[in-house]
Amino acid sequence: MKKSKFFKLTMLMMAFALMLTACSNPSNEAVKPETNQPENEPAEVLTVEITDVHGTVTVPVNPKNVVALDNRTFETLADWGIELAAVPKPVMPADSPYVSDKSVQDIGSHGEPNLEVIAAVDPELVIIGQRFAKYYEEIKKLVPNAAVIDLNFDVSKETDTPGKNLVNGLKNSTIALGQIFDKNKEAEQLVADFDQAIKDAKSAYNGTDTVMGVVVSGGNIGFSAPHSGRVWGPMYEIFGWIPALEVGGATSDHQGDDISVEAIAQSNPDWIFVLDRDAAVSSVTDAVPAQDVIDNSPALKNTTAVSEGNIIYAPNDTYTNESIQTYLELFEELANALAK
Repeated sequence: MKKSKFFKLTMLMMAFALMLTACSNPSNEAVKPETNQPENEPAEVLTVEITDVHGTVTVPVNPKNVVALDNRTFETLADWGIELAAVPKPVMPADSPYVSDKSVQDIGSHGEPNLEVIAAVDPELVIIGQRFAKYYEEIKKLVPNAAVIDLNFDVSKETDTPGKNLVNGLKNSTIALGQIFDKNKEAEQLVADFDQAIKDAKSAYNGTDTVMGVVVSGGNIGFSAPHSGRVWGPMYEIFGWIPALEVGGATSDHQGDDISVEAIAQSNPDWIFVLDRDAAVSSVTDAVPAQDVIDNSPALKNTTAVSEGNIIYAPNDTYTNESIQTYLELFEELANALAK
């Protein structure tokens, strides 16, 4: 009888001990059985869906061996400390850190690029746009395992909304880069500053002054047609500028149209906005500063813009650096000048 009681007591103590062991699991969850998954299996790669001019592209977050060919992205990538494997150095601002970095391969200019360099660096991502947009299909075939995104947008005379395309294109590209390189806060701040600069420049314009955009290259003054083309054209739509002169058959040429300086002077613009093309191209050895060309033009000296000092020059590197930062700087300059 005593032995039976002892046996029962022992069994109760063992059961109690098992209960304590079960309660010792702090998560209060069943212990998962071991799996046969290898310990060294790589972690899942994070990706993001990017919409470009061709559709939706799956891009790895923080990709390795990045090739950038879009002049609208270089300053943003440099400011964020993004390492690049290859770039087109001849068509980049001379002070870009990627130009002086010997570890960054040179693809050459868009006129005669060495696209084999792209394949040689084995990229996970290639960023195309602007000058290199025409090589999209060729690059995709060259690096079939890489994500290739085309951030180009249309500001030519072929579109009805060049101003809207410029604004949305710069903003969307910035947000996309932020998603790819895990710089969402930085991208959102850039876009917010950009929106504010547009608002300020628009409110500073009185709605009546006439505007003339010009491109200075090789000592010559070219007419920058309103509404389309590089830099000045789309701004007529963005800010509601009144053009001092409109010419039938004008083009979106990056050197400006060959309209006589006398014709420009006769339009007597209240404001002249100047793009110095040569200032951004290091290969131009005989460049004459745009300000000297404008100041020394007999035809322009009696215009309202020159006599009242209403002349604004785009940042010197604008022609090769049409980044959101460049336009942000330019819009702030416009707002300050027009508000006086």
